[in-house]
Amino acid sequence: MKGLKTLFETAKENVGFLVLSVAIVVTILVVAYGAEYLIAKGRGEKRTKEKLRIHRMTLIAMLTAIAEVLMLFEIPLWFLPAFYEIDLSELPVIIGAFTLGPVAGVTIEFLKIVLNLLINGTATAFVGEFANFLIGCAFVVPASIFYYAKKTKKNAIIGLVTGTVTCALVGCFLNAFVLLPAYSRAFHMEMDVLIAMGTEKNSLISGMFSFVVFAVAPFNILKCGIVSVITLFIYKKISRLLKAGQL
Repeated sequence: MKGLKTLFETAKENVGFLVLSVAIVVTILVVAYGAEYLIAKGRGEKRTKEKLRIHRMTLIAMLTAIAEVLMLFEIPLWFLPAFYEIDLSELPVIIGAFTLGPVAGVTIEFLKIVLNLLINGTATAFVGEFANFLIGCAFVVPASIFYYAKKTKKNAIIGLVTGTVTCALVGCFLNAFVLLPAYSRAFHMEMDVLIAMGTEKNSLISGMFSFVVFAVAPFNILKCGIVSVITLFIYKKISRLLKAGQL
């Protein structure tokens, strides 16, 4: 109860940031839905009859729970500041997106963050959670759109590579212009202090540009690369189990 009270108090202090976050979440959902709708229409399929809704909701709930558990296991990297830690929570998200489509991927990503907030609260004034969602979607949405359009191994590889590159580019842009400035304001910390935390770990970092090039980009490429390789190895093996009961 105390955790929820603290969460609400933090939310009150960051209303503007939360409103912006909600607007971006809605935009991402619209893009994912539009892509999924156009692909289904091109195939002559009707989305309402594609999958049983109960089965779909069950899969989303199960994959959200797995993603939340994986989110709890964070691995620090020696060449990055302490606030960049790798977890494999995108793995169930991309598997869900490959199985059910981009909209399901965005939904799982969003529910994972909400569940984590309810369980653990926020230590970053919502900035870290928003970053996790947004950059996760930058990987999952492009990857799943490619695979959803044509479900072949080639398209899966193209999608995962595209998602990784998109995630790295979006991550650099957002960290430089949105996330790090928001983090700096939330904790009344000068940007130079955040940059210095990067320099302490990596001497190549001397300013914002080098920070995103030598910290943010490698972090997102490494994380998405690991998730992509695991996905390629396990997806086909478990996809039949995930799809069982849809027909």
